[in-house]
Amino acid sequence: MAKLVSQTYGEALFELAKEQDKIDAFTQEIDAISEVLAENPDFSKLMNHPKIDKEDKLEIVDNVFLGRIDKELVGFLRLLVTKGRYADLDSILQYFRNAVKEEKGIGVAYVKSAATLSDRQKKQIEEKLLETTKYTNMEMHYSIDAAIIGGLVIRIGDHVVDSSIATKLNELKKQLMKIQLA
Repeated sequence: MAKLVSQTYGEALFELAKEQDKIDAFTQEIDAISEVLAENPDFSKLMNHPKIDKEDKLEIVDNVFLGRIDKELVGFLRLLVTKGRYADLDSILQYFRNAVKEEKGIGVAYVKSAATLSDRQKKQIEEKLLETTKYTNMEMHYSIDAAIIGGLVIRIGDHVVDSSIATKLNELKKQLMKIQLA
C-alpha cells in the first residue's frame, strides 16, 4: 500500500512540476526540505502525532514553510496533512526524485561485487551500462558482499542482472538435485 501511496502522490507532484516547468526548482526545494527534516526528526514526530488536530498541523506547515518554499509545495504538504499521508512524505519525495532522474535520462545502478573494484573496472561497468540501457548518465552505487563469491549483481530499478558465482552454484545445485541416479 505504501508504494501505491508514494507512487500516486509522487507522480502528482512530478506532473505539477513538469506542467509548471519547475522540475529543477522543485528538486532543489525538495532536497532542502528533506535535509531540514532529517536534521529535525522531532518535526516529523510532531506532524505524525495522532493527538494533534489536522488544523493545528496545517497551521504548523504554514508557519514553517509559507514564504520559504514554493507555494505549490506548501499546498502539496498541506494536502498530505489533510489526507493523513504526511507519514509517507519521505517515500513520496523519493519517488519524485526518481521520476526526475528518469526524465533527465539518469539511471541509478546498484552494483554488488565480492571484492573492491578498481576505478578502471568501475568505469568499464558504467560504460557498458550506458551502452546497453536507454540512459545518458548513470548514478553508480557500489557495495561489497563476499557472500556472492565472485561476479557481479547489478540492479537498475526493477531489473536485476545476477552473474554472481553464488547464484550459479545454486542453479547448478538445483540441476544436480533433479538428476536421479539409477
